[in-house]
Amino acid sequence: MTDSPGRTSPGSSPSEETDKAAETAEAIEAIEATEAAQEGRPAQWAQEQPPPGDWSTSAQGPPRQRRSTGERARARTGPGPSHGAGGGVPGSQGPQGPQGPQAGWQQAGRPQWGRPQAPQPGVIPLRPLQAGEIVEGAVRTMRIHWRAVLGISLTVAVGTQAVATVVDRLWDRGTPELDPLGGATPETPQELVEAIGNGLGGIGVAWLLSLVGSITAAALLTVIVSRAVLGRPVTAREAWRSARPQLGRMAGLMVLVPMLLIGVFAVAIVWGLLAAAAGAEQAGMSLTAVGGLAAMVVATWLWIRYSLAAPALMLEKQGVAAAMQRSAKLVRGAWWRVFGIQLISILITALVALMAQAVVVVFDVFIHGTGDQSVADATDWASLIEIGIAAVVSSALTLPVSAGMTALLYMDQRIRRESLDVELARSAGEGK
Repeated sequence: MTDSPGRTSPGSSPSEETDKAAETAEAIEAIEATEAAQEGRPAQWAQEQPPPGDWSTSAQGPPRQRRSTGERARARTGPGPSHGAGGGVPGSQGPQGPQGPQAGWQQAGRPQWGRPQAPQPGVIPLRPLQAGEIVEGAVRTMRIHWRAVLGISLTVAVGTQAVATVVDRLWDRGTPELDPLGGATPETPQELVEAIGNGLGGIGVAWLLSLVGSITAAALLTVIVSRAVLGRPVTAREAWRSARPQLGRMAGLMVLVPMLLIGVFAVAIVWGLLAAAAGAEQAGMSLTAVGGLAAMVVATWLWIRYSLAAPALMLEKQGVAAAMQRSAKLVRGAWWRVFGIQLISILITALVALMAQAVVVVFDVFIHGTGDQSVADATDWASLIEIGIAAVVSSALTLPVSAGMTALLYMDQRIRRESLDVELARSAGEGK
């Protein structure tokens, strides 16, 4: 029989048609709300909203409010992702589990409620990092790109330590005037000046060699870390080709910052030394101690302020002064956080160095026994080579971690301040 106006089909009732119409309208409103949220425009909600209260199935009211659980579950299914933990939104999870596109979201590894996970094309996720993630990223860089990382760190450590060992041995032989002292206090001012000059000479040579190694290693390893964040492989030759134009500026930065810190100590303690030289020894020593403590605080503040200058110089291709200003800008407002992470880097370096020295001491005791050794035995070739091996092992392991943590801390600060993660994600996608 053909339906005519004013008639209903057999088996239907006005209340059922009302429920079906309500369900259809509710589903259409939910779809429109989903599309509006995806497009970034406000949803077209009705101006009149139901009053607050208990909207459970046991409440008395129109048939639309007393629908069964199965009807509510059917009304909640439909196209579009879930946008809230409640009823009436298409794609939400019903009593039978995830339905519709939501199941695809879960299979893709995205959380059911909340924003999707941050992309991770390389060694770190592209989002603000925790301190443990920075350490983990540095270690992961060394593990994944071990050929380039260990090749650079071993080459730098072996080269600088070999030269330092030879200089230590020849410098000691070339200064026989120190032997008669035997550790005693110099009797004449000339002996004191000679002793200080020889000591400063040895320290200066060691510092210069360490500076050359630190410049080279920091520059090359920063380039490797920047590529590792994007998930791109890099060889030691490619890192050298990319870092070579900036090595001169890197050397200037590595000299300027330590000189600035030394200048702070010199200005702080010179007044106490002058007072002691004038005859007020007790006041001079006290003034020197107070000045030294004040200088330590100021030098630590300056060190953290400019600690991100090296990666800024290498990755942004800036000059020395511009890199220092860039570091100060990135550290501003996060000094304590940067200090804590840099302190972790120092503790890791000290721990690895201590373990390497302990291995050398155990090996030396196993070979030579526990007998007393003279000062001459402590400076012979065998002892110097053992010390050099410990230094090489320590530097080869700590240089990548230290440089990697500094580079990742620089990127983390830029992610927090400048949304660098968006640019990195775009670069990683273009590189595939």
